[in-house]
Amino acid sequence: MADSCSVSSPRRILSVSKRRKARDEKGPGFGLSGEHGPKPSEVYGFVGSISTVVATAIYLIWAYLPESFLHSLGIYYYPSRYWAVAVPVYVMVSIALALMFYIGLNFLSTPSPTSFHIIFDEFSKEPSISACSEQDQPIQPISDIGINRINELMFNNKK
Repeated sequence: MADSCSVSSPRRILSVSKRRKARDEKGPGFGLSGEHGPKPSEVYGFVGSISTVVATAIYLIWAYLPESFLHSLGIYYYPSRYWAVAVPVYVMVSIALALMFYIGLNFLSTPSPTSFHIIFDEFSKEPSISACSEQDQPIQPISDIGINRINELMFNNKK
């Protein structure tokens, strides 16, 4: 005997899909994305933003409140106030040095403007001369335009 869920005609497929869509629309709409809850990226973003706010608040309390107030809260062990200034300075200097290092590597890896490596490389293709006639080969194969042809087109004002 055939299964009651099996579908054999296009009309039945259409009616089954309409019933399924109507049943899904009747579900509770609490704003959750899909039926599986929030996406993991949404949760990680929320937890990350809350953690950042809490860490910033703790840092500012530690950096700016006097020691007597921290002792009255029962906090006796904390890092030296030197690190309240030193860590941000070290981070900013590290970022600046990384940017300068990156720019320097780009300058070192770029060929000079007089080098032929900026005109020709291992992927350059010379125009091929084929034995086919124009009718047999209506589109020329892909090739690079020579620098002499580019100079001729750009700088010779032929009218």
